[in-house]
Amino acid sequence: MAWAPDYITLQELRDFLEVPDDNTENDPLLATYITAASRAIDMACHPGGLRQFGKTDAPEERTYVAEWRAERGRWVVVTDDFMTAPTAVTAGGVAVTGWRAEPRNAPTRGRPYERLVLEIGSAVVPAYPEYEVAVTAVWGWTAVPVQIKLATRLQASRFDFRQASPSGVAGSPEQGNELRLLARLDPDVAVNIAGYARLGRPQ
Repeated sequence: MAWAPDYITLQELRDFLEVPDDNTENDPLLATYITAASRAIDMACHPGGLRQFGKTDAPEERTYVAEWRAERGRWVVVTDDFMTAPTAVTAGGVAVTGWRAEPRNAPTRGRPYERLVLEIGSAVVPAYPEYEVAVTAVWGWTAVPVQIKLATRLQASRFDFRQASPSGVAGSPEQGNELRLLARLDPDVAVNIAGYARLGRPQ
């Protein structure tokens, strides 16, 4: 997998739309629908870019700004999603050994970790003025959730439907099936991704 990939294949969308095997004329356009739908889902799940459903192929070092949370008495580092424990956490180039990943029960729920919390009394803490912490990990999700794949099919098919309705209105008022294709996700897409939205701001 890659970071921010297409969440379904061209063939999966062709099958969903019931496109005949010998009709490949619109394949390039369908491919753009898949990519656009995938990125629209990412944006709906977190407008700041902290959530996508791909995975880096190897560990990468990424730098984040830590925040002091007075109510917890700890430094908190909001990160991109990760499901495999980081191989290195450093502040000012020095290894931080006292940390834990949260939410604590994420793995048992098939969800990623979203932040690191430095333990009380850690010998190494973020330094003024940047308060940066570097984290090396394999970032992202180990597999694309089924609901996300279905949402991608639905949204990509909506883009395909819009091609036949350039004015943004499908159906017929005379027949009582008029549908306005508004500038938002398909309602069924919203239902599927509702449980995958992530709170928090980018660092």
